[in-house]
Amino acid sequence: MTDGARLPLVCLHGWGFDASTWAPMRAHLDGWDIHADDAGYFGRTVAAERPAAYVAVGHSLGAMRSLEDAGAGCRGLVLINGFARFSAAGDFPTGVAARVLDRMLTRLAADPAAVVGEFRRRCGAADPIDAGTLDEAVLAAGLRQLRAGDARAAWAARRVPVRILAGDADPVVTPALTAASFGGEAVWCAGGGHLLPLTHPAWCASQIRAFVRELAGAPDPA
Repeated sequence: MTDGARLPLVCLHGWGFDASTWAPMRAHLDGWDIHADDAGYFGRTVAAERPAAYVAVGHSLGAMRSLEDAGAGCRGLVLINGFARFSAAGDFPTGVAARVLDRMLTRLAADPAAVVGEFRRRCGAADPIDAGTLDEAVLAAGLRQLRAGDARAAWAARRVPVRILAGDADPVVTPALTAASFGGEAVWCAGGGHLLPLTHPAWCASQIRAFVRELAGAPDPA
């Protein structure tokens, strides 16, 4: 029987990163049953097991994917540096201009390492990448998802509790974009940027532990 206070976690990372995003946070969740997807941006795709009951934890694009793809076993969502929609639209002016993503897509075909490296630096990641492992087709598909994806209907129809974790100094998903996506529900990390699982892993882990403990007393979604 699954301990309700230690429900397994299913983790989905963001664009331009991989499953190692969760390594620092895992160190603060020692012994926890954690399953991490890898989107394959660096050539290694992993579809993590979905236990019978679990909490989905998503970062950035992985947060939107978690919101859209929450299966029957999902008992709660932790969305970190996330959004319900990323690109701007007529009814979502706070989003990032589509031309920014279009420009990234155009440059990606010629020099994927430059595009990914520049994005990661903007996020706050200074570590070098292995350009030889980059999968341009998978990266392009992710950018198209950022451009066209819209999980606002999934957010409005959510059936499980959600914890929103955001950084008030996030240069990619700004506080305004967080608010436009989720209203006033976010828990803010003072001084936090776009890579909270990497830069503030202990804080993220403590928020997850508290959230899952709260879920232990909640009934299953109808």
